[in-house]
Amino acid sequence: MSMLTPPGMGGKYRVTGAAYPRLSRRPRRRRIVFAVLGAVLGISLLGYGSLQLIEVFRGDGDGRRPAAGGKCPDKGSGAASATPANAPAVVLPQPADITVNVYNATPRAGLAKAVGDELKARGFTVGQVGNAPADFDKKVPGTGILLGSPKTDKAAYSVLGTQLAGDTLQSDAREGADIDLILGDAFTELSPKATADQELALLANPKPAAAPAC
Repeated sequence: MSMLTPPGMGGKYRVTGAAYPRLSRRPRRRRIVFAVLGAVLGISLLGYGSLQLIEVFRGDGDGRRPAAGGKCPDKGSGAASATPANAPAVVLPQPADITVNVYNATPRAGLAKAVGDELKARGFTVGQVGNAPADFDKKVPGTGILLGSPKTDKAAYSVLGTQLAGDTLQSDAREGADIDLILGDAFTELSPKATADQELALLANPKPAAAPAC
């Protein structure tokens, strides 16, 4: 046995010339592949778990949005989508039950009488007609002001407001239920009767809110 032969190897790996035995190393490529696959699998599981948590917090496991007042009908159940019920009709005061005092705060002569006559033709009860009080005369830059008692029915303001676009509401210390219509500089004419009638119809029969899509 040569002195260059490693102990315990006998003569099997005898070194001759410049040849040396190659000691095998444990392969690392397999470990790298397993590590990469494990990382990809872990990321996938983490993403799936996050998605499930998001759906749970949304309130529906299958990702559909619930309809108003409950969940969407199950798929394949054959149940039709619930249609929102019609909103109940609103009881409004009739124009004849609303007393309107028409005052002119503009420099145009005869404006209060012309508007008062038109309101009377549309069914309103017209009270006093004339020039605006000194507190408002030539001091109303907008279309007009509806002035009444703090106790005046708000529905009466709404009904009268359909006749005039851009009006504002104010109150004073009066006790009665009558409402002053003070015409301002921006006033040109009352809303067309057809337009006012449409607004009155919408006030009396408001459209129901649409249900959210599933």
